[in-house]
Amino acid sequence: MGPLAGVTIIEMKGIGPGPYAGMLLADLGADVIVVERATGKPGLAPPTATDVHSRGKRSIILDIKQPAGLGALLRLIDNAEMLIDPYRPGAAERAGFGPDVCLQRNPGLVFGRITGWGQDGPLAQTAGHDLNYIAITGALAAIGAKEKPAIPLNIIGDYAGGSLFLVIGMLAALFESRASGKGQVIDAAITDGSASLMSLFHTLAGMGAWQTERHANLLDGGAPFYNVYATQDKKYISVAALEPTFFQQLLDKTGLASEWLERRDDPSAWPALRSEFERVFRTRSQSEWCALFADSDACVAPVLDYADAPAHPHNVARKTYVDINGLTQPAPAPRFSRNAIATPHAPHTEGADTEAVLREAGYSDAQLAELRDAGICN
Repeated sequence: MGPLAGVTIIEMKGIGPGPYAGMLLADLGADVIVVERATGKPGLAPPTATDVHSRGKRSIILDIKQPAGLGALLRLIDNAEMLIDPYRPGAAERAGFGPDVCLQRNPGLVFGRITGWGQDGPLAQTAGHDLNYIAITGALAAIGAKEKPAIPLNIIGDYAGGSLFLVIGMLAALFESRASGKGQVIDAAITDGSASLMSLFHTLAGMGAWQTERHANLLDGGAPFYNVYATQDKKYISVAALEPTFFQQLLDKTGLASEWLERRDDPSAWPALRSEFERVFRTRSQSEWCALFADSDACVAPVLDYADAPAHPHNVARKTYVDINGLTQPAPAPRFSRNAIATPHAPHTEGADTEAVLREAGYSDAQLAELRDAGICN
């Protein structure tokens, strides 16, 4: 099921952006086969059987350091349309399955590479993590209070700047490959993707509407009508009344004076208005504010943690979350009018599908026994 039904993807086991990209593609119907590390030591990666990113995928174990294991991997790649390489530049080449080798065997292959710094440049061979990558693109410096940048989880770097750009690139290359018959290498660098995510702020800066100082701009907490406020019960409410019409409704619901509408766009008035919002939002509980703002266009919503979010009425109505083997998690997205998206199956244990996948690749019982005896597969 799904628009990518029939597409086979080999995903080399990694952490963060590679597995998430694979999950997105599996959610859309692709047959994603994860090649687990034969050492059983995935580093920071959680166990496959409990990793949400492993849902909907198949898992095999191959020791590709042995010639027969590498041969098995290459046979799988021969029949795949895409491959996800999450390793440092040059690692796949040293292991024997670099782009030159794979594209010679499978000319239409889309070889997707996801790294932090990219395949070249002075930092390409150095270690790093998402916080480092977004640090050099302006994204990290723009987020947080005046005093210091805030750590925005790894959503901006690993996933928005990494996984999503990898998926976009791979799907675009797949589309082109089906027309030309030729594959290509996708160099998805988190630094490149994170820089792209900052496009709006380059636009605003060019208009003279953005400055590098944090908490002094329209969308970084500087504006009191685009902010988060504590409620009486020590929870929080988000306010995003950017348009004057919505701001007027915000004033009406909170009981603040309409004269604030005239001063709304004057940054010198923002500290006083922020103090007024801080005062008034502390007078009711989060649920009371939600009831008051229900069905309004004031752009107010409760700040929910990941445990409470699935119970929000809107998320319930849209079935934004699903339960898979007792674990609540986000449902596949986006949605399609014609291609049904199935609820993904639960993550498999490491190597659960090794035999089935290798049989599909043409291995006989005797050949599988040889691989097992040599410790190449489980």
